[in-house]
Amino acid sequence: MSFATCLNCIDGRTHLPLINWIRDKYKVEFVDLITEPGMIELLACGFQANSSLITKVQLSLEKHQPKLIIAAGHYDCAGCSKNNLEHKKDIDRAVANIMQLFPGIPVSGVWINDTWTVEEIISP
Repeated sequence: MSFATCLNCIDGRTHLPLINWIRDKYKVEFVDLITEPGMIELLACGFQANSSLITKVQLSLEKHQPKLIIAAGHYDCAGCSKNNLEHKKDIDRAVANIMQLFPGIPVSGVWINDTWTVEEIISP
């Protein structure tokens, strides 16, 4: 079995397009999906302080040995206080924070646009 770990918003409109894209792009069978409202803003601003998220990622890493971690932001995010351009910039910060906390595992940053298509912003 092969896995990826994805940190995503709770917005259900993004889940299937994102999971399908990850499975196709990275040839994994399963995606551990960790969700929070406005995930990218949370990861960019205070990920280190959120022990619950860290615990969930660690569990995924320990139990499933994922090929990579994906940080996903999306159009029309109700949990994000920023416009789309700033939200996309936060993806860079989120990826950097993830790489710092979990060195040695590839990290990708993606944006899900207004047609619910995944765009890779940062590739591992």
